Amino acid sequence: MSRIIEHFKTIAKIPHCSGQAHALRDFLVDFAKQHKYNVELDNADNILIYKGEPHLALQAHYDMVCMGEAPNIEVYEENGWLKAKNSSLGADNGIAIAMMMVLIEDGYNLEFLLTSDEEIGLIGANNVEFELQSKYMLNIDSESEAEVYIGCAGGIDIKATKSLKMISNDLDCYEVSIFDLPGGHSGVDIDKNIPNAIIQLAQFLHEHDISLVSIGGGERINSIPANAKAVISGNNIEFLKSKNVAIKQIEKQSYKFEESIIAHIAAFGHGVLKFNDDLGIPQVSQNLALVSLQEDILTMEVSIRAMSIDELDLQAKATANYFRDAGFAVDKRDKYPAWNPEENEFTEMSAKCIYEVFGKSTYKAIHAGLECGVLKQKYPHMLFASIGPTIVYPHSIREAVDLESVEKTFEVLKTIIQKVG
Repeated sequence: MSRIIEHFKTIAKIPHCSGQAHALRDFLVDFAKQHKYNVELDNADNILIYKGEPHLALQAHYDMVCMGEAPNIEVYEENGWLKAKNSSLGADNGIAIAMMMVLIEDGYNLEFLLTSDEEIGLIGANNVEFELQSKYMLNIDSESEAEVYIGCAGGIDIKATKSLKMISNDLDCYEVSIFDLPGGHSGVDIDKNIPNAIIQLAQFLHEHDISLVSIGGGERINSIPANAKAVISGNNIEFLKSKNVAIKQIEKQSYKFEESIIAHIAAFGHGVLKFNDDLGIPQVSQNLALVSLQEDILTMEVSIRAMSIDELDLQAKATANYFRDAGFAVDKRDKYPAWNPEENEFTEMSAKCIYEVFGKSTYKAIHAGLECGVLKQKYPHMLFASIGPTIVYPHSIREAVDLESVEKTFEVLKTIIQKVG
């Protein structure tokens, strides 16, 4: 077993869900100090580890999206892939952290910027306070081998709330659910036709005359919902039965809601809204990620991504108006900028190093929020690039990382370090 995978398996045993990664933060600080590196923490729980007079900063985030049984992660290998049983794996971005740990063990003169809470709005990157010496920054958070990422989407989240009118109910009640859909990353997987459990359930219910008692669905703001459940009221609803939807009668509820909100959910424009043929990725997308109904307050949460800040603002305005027109109050939050695709001497150097190892290389942009967009504004003197091993289905219980890709990508990383000097 490689040292990278050994370190990754150690990391996997330390809970580090977004917003709850203090144990891993403390572990990494102690690890760096044990190897005689300088360590700084800022008020956002970002970690800066450094030694010597470095020219290169490596950057990754140390939180993960916890799905399924995570943070209780049981790692296993299958046919050359590393996976987790019934949970997300945390290869995004734990593999990068494990690579950094090997480099720290080997005493490289580098800056290591480990950011906090990337997965819930790039919080660490937005609030980073360190002064960095390096001329170059290499992000290790992209997810396809043999590619240099030179641009990424910006994003914003929208939370819409509305008070619904409750009325008495004397009809039978049923729980209707869709569960265990594949799920996936709301950016890189949004164009893969992965079904959204919330949308599917709403569309199913919209086809029939039902009254709503409650509804809930989704797991994380940046994940395509895999599960959704509603309680409805009515008589003789056996016709609702479907092989794709689970239905069971439950105890009668004393209230339901007067207005129909199912139609509004069913009509929401989830998915790719505009495609960029030149980059081969979505240009604008949105994911209806979370829906809940607590007492009489309906809450819907959406993540929007776009490859330019202007299009991000336009879509955020359109989505906000969609909710406002239906009587919702709207809150926009956790906005982060796009990283406009840019080739420079560092991206060219990275591409050449990739070619040396893989025999091929290409430039790419990603429809997800790499921290380069934020950090480029914080450190305008730096040149940026992003690489990473092949990781499939991040932000889901299907997440897996290609073991051979990990080792080859690490060879690329060491080659870049050598060339930077």
